[in-house]
Amino acid sequence: MIRELHEWVRTHRDDLLDDVATYVGIETPSDDKSALDHGLSWVDGWLRERLGSPGTVRDVDGGPYGDIKVYDFPGAGEPVLLLCHYDTVWPLGTLAEWPFTVDGDRATGPGIFDMKSGLVHAVWALRALDAAGLARPAVRLVLNGDEEIGSPASRPVIEEAAAGTRATLVFEASADGAVKTARKGVGLFRVRTTGVEAHAGLDPAKGASAVDELARAVLALHGLSDPDAGTTVNVGVISGGTRQNVIAGAASGEIDVRVSSAAEAARIDAGLAALTAHDSRATVEVTGGWNRPVMERSDAIARLYELAREEAAELGVTLRECSVGGASDGNFVAALGHPVLDGFGAVGDGAHARHEHISVEGMLERTALAAAVLHRLAG
Repeated sequence: MIRELHEWVRTHRDDLLDDVATYVGIETPSDDKSALDHGLSWVDGWLRERLGSPGTVRDVDGGPYGDIKVYDFPGAGEPVLLLCHYDTVWPLGTLAEWPFTVDGDRATGPGIFDMKSGLVHAVWALRALDAAGLARPAVRLVLNGDEEIGSPASRPVIEEAAAGTRATLVFEASADGAVKTARKGVGLFRVRTTGVEAHAGLDPAKGASAVDELARAVLALHGLSDPDAGTTVNVGVISGGTRQNVIAGAASGEIDVRVSSAAEAARIDAGLAALTAHDSRATVEVTGGWNRPVMERSDAIARLYELAREEAAELGVTLRECSVGGASDGNFVAALGHPVLDGFGAVGDGAHARHEHISVEGMLERTALAAAVLHRLAG
C-alpha cells in the first residue's frame, strides 16, 4: 500500500513543491502579529482548497501572539491530532536576501525545515489517501503562531484539543531523518539577588554584595547539572551592579534548564528552592517555571513508533528514533499521557540557521509515510 501511495505522491512532486514555495514565500515571524495574521489567512484558504471544508473550525484569539485555529475533518474513529505551528524565527525582510530556491534535491528558504514543509506533508498525505480510496481517520489539526516563543497562548488550546484523540503526530522537522520519541523538558528561570549598597573603598563592611550572592548562586546552579541523567543547568545571561566603586545592590541571572525525566525536574525544583543568601543582609529569589514538560518515551509512544517503523520498512526505509534536547508542542500532549510521534516532518537540516533546507525526495517519502500511518490509525 505505501509503495502505491509513494508513487502517487511522486507524480505530484511539483504540486508539493509549489505549495512549499508559496508558503515559505509568506513570512510569519513570531513577533509580528500583522504578518502572522496574513500567513494564517493564506493557510486557511489553502487548506480549504486542498482538503475541502472542515467539519468544524475553532478560532482562538492569540492576543499579542499569533492566533490559533483548530480544524476538525471527518473520518473514521477517534481523531488523530496533527500539530503544525506556522510561525518562524526569521524576521520580516529575510526573504529579500534569502528567497526560496531549489537546487537538485535541496530546497532552501526561511522556515522551510522548521516547519513549513511539515504542514504540506500532512495535507498531501490526506489527499493521497483520498485519491487512493483508502480510509483516513478523523483528523484534528491545530495551527498555532507562537511555538517558537514557547506557545504562551496556544498551550491550553493544544492540551484541550488532545482530549479524546487516539494519537498525535507532530510535523516538526526530523533529526537527520529520525523521528523523536522523547524530548527534554525545558525550564526558564531567573535568579535575582539584592544586597546593601556601600562605597567599595570607604565603607566596604557596610555593604552586602548582590554580585557576590549571584556568583555563589551561579556556582550552586551549575552544580545541579547531571549530564549522565540528561540534566543541564545553564546561567546564560547575568547583570548587576551600578559602578566599580559601589558594592552592588542588585544582580540577576537568566537560567535555562533541560531535563529528561519528571524525577529530575523535581530534583531541580528542590535545588532552586534551596538557594539562600550567604550574607544575612542579602536576599536570593528565583522566579519563572517549566516552559515545557518532559516528553518521556512511554509504552504508548513506543507502539506508535513501531507502527511507523513497520510502514517505513515496507517502503525500504529504516526509520530511526531519537531523544533530543529541544522541546516542542508535542511535550504538552505527551505529558497528558497521550501517544505522540514527533519529528514527523521534513528531512533536512539547519533549523534556525542560514543553511536551513529540506530534501525534496525526503519530502515525498515522508508524505507517503504519513499517509500510511494515518491509514493505519483509521482502523
